[in-house]
Amino acid sequence: MAVKLRLTRVGKTKQPQYRIIAADSRNARDGRFIEILGTYNPRQEPSALAVDNEKAVSWLRKGAQPTERVRKLLEISGAWAEYSASKGK
Repeated sequence: MAVKLRLTRVGKTKQPQYRIIAADSRNARDGRFIEILGTYNPRQEPSALAVDNEKAVSWLRKGAQPTERVRKLLEISGAWAEYSASKGK
């Protein structure tokens, strides 16, 4: 099973909010997921981002592949730097 860290859309029409999730890559965007890692709201000024870095780093260590957007969000939250530091040990 290939696990991806990606965004799933929630919220009303024309008012998107996203969850950062760990999901099987074969499932639909808004379909089944394994675990919720955080939230992202691009409509707030500045954008609201809440990520559980421990869970994110744990999934990255297990081999989960983030999408481009999720990787950028993990860099902002500091989870990517934490993962890179632990990877170098």
